[in-house]
Amino acid sequence: MTMDFWGHLKTVAHHRALVCQGCFRVGLYRQGLTHDLSKFSPTEFWQGVKYYQGTRSPNAAEREEKGYSQAWMHHKGRNKHHYEYWTDLSLATRRYEPVEMPRKYLVEMVMDRRAACMTYEGKHYNPGSALRYFEKSRERLLMHPNTEKELGYLLTMLRDQGEEETFRYIRESVLKNKPFPWEETSGGRV
Repeated sequence: MTMDFWGHLKTVAHHRALVCQGCFRVGLYRQGLTHDLSKFSPTEFWQGVKYYQGTRSPNAAEREEKGYSQAWMHHKGRNKHHYEYWTDLSLATRRYEPVEMPRKYLVEMVMDRRAACMTYEGKHYNPGSALRYFEKSRERLLMHPNTEKELGYLLTMLRDQGEEETFRYIRESVLKNKPFPWEETSGGRV
């Protein structure tokens, strides 16, 4: 394992710039500017330097070595654009369960996933990259059903209709709390 201060710093800065760009395009200026600032905290940054590879998240390598990622546990508890942040104790079941994400964080999550794929895939990135990653992961099982459906819809739109149309839809519909297509026909949220 080689430590790479500059490589990690460059990767984090590049990722943040891409998320900021995407957030600005849909009007989420504050979220764009504050995205992933916790990655500069000692807990996250130095683990990122230690486990840096440049082709995937250092959290994966830390998890493989230790069985968990200290940096990830710190990160997910401080960043509302991660679905893992949105869990709470259910009064009915007395278990931790997923909570539906507010739309502005759902949109930031879309921008985050797009930027992560652009950062790690480089020239191999295409508008379907984030959807492919989402579909092959098991994370969908841990999300609130509405969050999963909304994220899948937006990532599919990104793949099929491209950034311009997806970002327009996000600006004019999602962030204005207009119903998603299936909500219009069902009379509300599923």
